[in-house]
Amino acid sequence: MISASSTSSQPRAISITAILLLALAVHGPLLLMQLPAMSYDAYTHMFFASHYASHWFNPWNPKWFVGFSQTTYPPLAHQLIALFSKIFGITMSYMFVQLVAIMLLAVGVLRYARIWVDEQSASYASLGSVFLGSLALLAYQAGQINTILGAAVTLNAVPYLYRWLRDATLSNFIKAALLTVCAAAVHHLTLFTIILVAAPVVWLAIVDRNYGGADASFAGVIVRSVMYGAAIAIGIAIVLLPFWISYFKNPVTQLPIPHPSRDNYLLNLHTGLNFWIIPYGALILAIPFMFWRGLSNRRLMPLFFGWWITTLIGLGGTTPLAKLLFGRLFYVLTFERFTFISTLMALPMAGLLAAELINRYGRKALVPVFALAALSAALGVAWIKWNPIFDLEFKTQPIVQFLNRDDHSKFRYITLGFGSLFSKVSMEANASTVDGDYNSARLLPEMTAYGAGKLDNAKYYGLAGMESLRAMLKHANQYGLKYIFVRDRYYEPLLAFAGWRQTEFYDNGTVQLWVKDDVPPAQKMDFGAPPPEWQGLMWGLLPMSVAVLSILSVIMLHERRRVAETIQFPVETEEPVLREAK
Repeated sequence: MISASSTSSQPRAISITAILLLALAVHGPLLLMQLPAMSYDAYTHMFFASHYASHWFNPWNPKWFVGFSQTTYPPLAHQLIALFSKIFGITMSYMFVQLVAIMLLAVGVLRYARIWVDEQSASYASLGSVFLGSLALLAYQAGQINTILGAAVTLNAVPYLYRWLRDATLSNFIKAALLTVCAAAVHHLTLFTIILVAAPVVWLAIVDRNYGGADASFAGVIVRSVMYGAAIAIGIAIVLLPFWISYFKNPVTQLPIPHPSRDNYLLNLHTGLNFWIIPYGALILAIPFMFWRGLSNRRLMPLFFGWWITTLIGLGGTTPLAKLLFGRLFYVLTFERFTFISTLMALPMAGLLAAELINRYGRKALVPVFALAALSAALGVAWIKWNPIFDLEFKTQPIVQFLNRDDHSKFRYITLGFGSLFSKVSMEANASTVDGDYNSARLLPEMTAYGAGKLDNAKYYGLAGMESLRAMLKHANQYGLKYIFVRDRYYEPLLAFAGWRQTEFYDNGTVQLWVKDDVPPAQKMDFGAPPPEWQGLMWGLLPMSVAVLSILSVIMLHERRRVAETIQFPVETEEPVLREAK
C-alpha cells in the first residue's frame, strides 16, 4: 500500500492503541448510559436480535404485521447482539456491539487513509473518526448500528482490495472478498457503501500500478477488479440467498413513505442542519482544502471525486443527482447514510490538512484542531437533546404485564404515540401486533396502500397516516385487534367514533387502554409465509460463518513483507514506494 511515514523532524503519528483508548473514553460512557436506547431504530434492532436469541434457525417472527420473515433484513449485526445477549442482556449487548463497531471504524479509517496519505495524516484521520458529528447522530439519534458496522467492515476490506489489484496476492484477494461479503451480511444497503468506497480505490490502483515495486498493467488491474466483483457477487448471492428470495417473491410495492433526508436542504434549513451541517461539523472548514488538494494532486483525485459524488447523493433532494441515479428507489432510500460515508471519505484529506497545520504551527494549530474535532462530536450529541425525536421515556412494563397475563396474548394490539418504545413493548410482550417498524417487511394492504410509516405515529404522515389507521380500525375484527394503548390524546376522537372505549390507565394516566368488545381471538393470516427450514439453516449459519472466516483470514493469512525507503507525501516528481507492511 502506498504511503509515507513522517520524517524524524515531524510530530509522530498517533498509535492505533491511543486512538482506540480515546474512542473508548469518548463513547464508552455514553453507551454505558444507554444513550442510544431512545434513538429512532435502536429498539427495532434489539427486537430483531431478541428473536434470534430464542429462535436462531427460525427467521419467521409472528409479532409484527401478523407475521413476517426476518430474512427481509440481513442478520449479522442482529445475530451478534443476540450472541452477546447471553452475557450482557439484549440492551447492553446492543451497546457493546455498537462500541465494537465504533472502534472497528477507527481502525478501518486508519487503514483506508493509509492508501491515500502518509502515516501521520492517516492517524489524524482515524482520530477524527472518533469525533465525527455524523457518527454521533447515527449512533445516538438514528440508532443505525448496521450502517456503522457495515461501513467499518467495508473500510477494513478495501486496503486488501488495493493490494490485490496492484500485487495480485491471493491472500489479499481472499481477505478483501470475505470482508466485503461480511459487510453485505450486516446490511443490504452496504452495497452502496462498497461501490462508493471501492471505486476510487480501483482508480488509484490504476494510477499506482507501477509504483513501489509493483509491476501491474492497466489490463491486469481491470481484470482483477472484475474477478473481485464476480467473487463478491457470488458470495453475497449465496450468503444472503434467503434475503433475495424474499425480496423477489414479495417486492416492495407500497406507496413511498416521506423522509426528511429527501428534502431540499436549502428550502428546509432545519432539515439541512440535522442532516448535513451537524453531521459534517468542523469538516466543513476543510472543504476548500479538499477541492484545492484533491484537484491538484493526481493520487488524491480519485478520492476527491468519490467524496464529491457521495456528498451530492447525501444531499438528498437538494441536488438532482440522487433522483437521476436511483429513480424510483430515491423514494425508498434515506440519505443520512450517504452523508455518513461522505464524512468518512473526507477524513484522509482532512487528516492531511491537520498534519500540515500542526507540522507548520505546532501547538498553535494542535489546540484549535483538536478543539474543533471535539466540538463536532459534542454538537452532535447535544443536538439530540436540543432536537429530540421522541418524548421522554416512560414505563412500559405495566403494559407488557397486561399483554402477558390472562390470555390477553390471544388478541392483537397496537400502540399510538409510543415512538421507539413501541419496539420495546413488541420485544417483551407475548402478544402480536398488526403494526411494525420495518417498512420493507409489511404486506398488510391497510399499510402498503398509504404513504405512511407505522401506525404508532400515524398523525405525522397527515391524511395518509390517519387513513391507514382508520382502515386498520375498520378491519379490527378481521385481525383480532382488541387492544389499543394510547399515549397521545390526538387519537381519542377517532377511537371513540370507531366504537372503542377506555378501560385502564398506566404511568399516572399518561397511557390509556382502549378496547373493542366484539373482537374474536386473532387467527393466523395468509399474508406471507414462513421460510422453509433450509432457508432458516442458511440464515443461521452462513452470515456468522463468513464473519468468522473473515477474522481468521486476517489473522492467519500473512502477506509478503516489503522493505522500502519511505518518502514524504505527497511528492509528484518522485515515484512513491511501499513502506514496510505491518
